[in-house]
Amino acid sequence: MLLKTAAALCLLAGVLAEKARYDNYRVFRLTPATQSQVEALRALEENPDGLSFWTDVRAANLSVDVMVPPHKISEFSEIMDELRMESSLFISDVQKLVDAEKPDGYARATGFGWDNYYRLANIHDWLRSLVAAYPEQVSLVNVGKSYEGRDLLGVKVSYQSNNPAVVVEAGIHAREWISPATVTYILNQLLTSTNTTVRSVAQNYDWYFFPTTNPDGYEYTHTTNRMWRKTRSRGRLLCHGVDPNRNWGFHWMDGGASANPCSETYAGPSAFSEPETRLLADYVKTIPRAKVYLSVHSYSQVLLVPYGILNLKPDNFDSLMDIGRKAVASLASKHGTKYEVGNTVDLMYVSSGASEDWARGTAEIPIAYCYELRDLGAFGFLLPATQIVPSGEETLDSFITLVTEARKTF
Repeated sequence: MLLKTAAALCLLAGVLAEKARYDNYRVFRLTPATQSQVEALRALEENPDGLSFWTDVRAANLSVDVMVPPHKISEFSEIMDELRMESSLFISDVQKLVDAEKPDGYARATGFGWDNYYRLANIHDWLRSLVAAYPEQVSLVNVGKSYEGRDLLGVKVSYQSNNPAVVVEAGIHAREWISPATVTYILNQLLTSTNTTVRSVAQNYDWYFFPTTNPDGYEYTHTTNRMWRKTRSRGRLLCHGVDPNRNWGFHWMDGGASANPCSETYAGPSAFSEPETRLLADYVKTIPRAKVYLSVHSYSQVLLVPYGILNLKPDNFDSLMDIGRKAVASLASKHGTKYEVGNTVDLMYVSSGASEDWARGTAEIPIAYCYELRDLGAFGFLLPATQIVPSGEETLDSFITLVTEARKTF
């Protein structure tokens, strides 16, 4: 019954093609206290029937954020009562945050900057403009086409030969708008800042930036459904899309991923089934001297160390933890934003098929992390545009420390 309902909703959405609204949708923060409550939430996450899990179910005493549509509030309350689970209202009206996320004039925005969230075309035009403005240092990278035929664009920044390379991948989950905004801010600083420390890391590493690695999904969040997470490929049951951060070919489907095409964590019919992940991975494997891989997401304020696989950690785990601690200390220095650092499984959840795990485990890039940017849930995926610059400033500080410390290891 659930799959039929989900399929009908997907079909209806495709026919009507109207922009989704989230009036009176609420976000609750749940805290399971027992393993049986954890398992009940995991079953609900796999078959959500209209609920949307903003954060994954982890373990007892670790919170989970769930968006509930207004017509499901009573049923949801009954489920919580039956489970005897602690819950609190975190966001009372999601649409109000959607409306407040963007400044006035968003729909008419042209050019590019960091006081607004921009459409895919604006981001791509800005990347191309960098090549024209810095022809000696910046080159355009087009790794191919997305499922719907959009360019998978990035840039390479290089000031001298034989530098170690840093790969920065962002926007793999479509609704995480702060991710592309933050990494484009950092890219701009590496090109324009006169700060001697910034200039040093800009010139002594080759930087590969891919700000929107799920372009179909990202554009869909602007035109149709702000809360869309996955790619836009067509699959079984009329439920579109695959979670691109469960689709990479390292321990694919080895926990923390779903075989249900209607699930938010659907791993796809096979590893690298999505052109977005396959083409990016193929390109990354060609990058000479790739030493650092950074995957940038939101939200939770954590820096995750591979792997997201039970009982598996990289051989340089202790070194990654040490570098990570120094990076998050730097991040906190400017605005006081506190991050935790730890292994993905220990700190968050099991999640196989992630990009940073593939980078470390298959591509053998020695330094790999996943950033979960601001915030801790007050805005969740709907961080106001006024927070783009602060997020960019503090994340740049952490990048500088991270790559500086990482270089001591290779």
